[in-house]
Amino acid sequence: MDTIIGRYVWSKAGRDKAHLFIIIDIVDDQHVMVADGRLRTVSNPKKKKLKHLNITNKAAEGIQRTISIKKKLLDADLQRAIEEYKED
Repeated sequence: MDTIIGRYVWSKAGRDKAHLFIIIDIVDDQHVMVADGRLRTVSNPKKKKLKHLNITNKAAEGIQRTISIKKKLLDADLQRAIEEYKED
């Protein structure tokens, strides 16, 4: 389950449907916290059910590394990672 942190996800349901996020934390077996640095910041992430997310195979390695070493995650880091994903 820890390998899911840092993964890019598309929201399948809710007001933020079709919006790209990055998983930044795991709440329990069915819920994760997602953020994008703009709509949902690191200080105010969105709790989403896994069944409402379309999880991609690609991960933001910089975000994974930052979270794993317990370094402070910044909104700018998330924004940069999402821009890189959209460019690919």
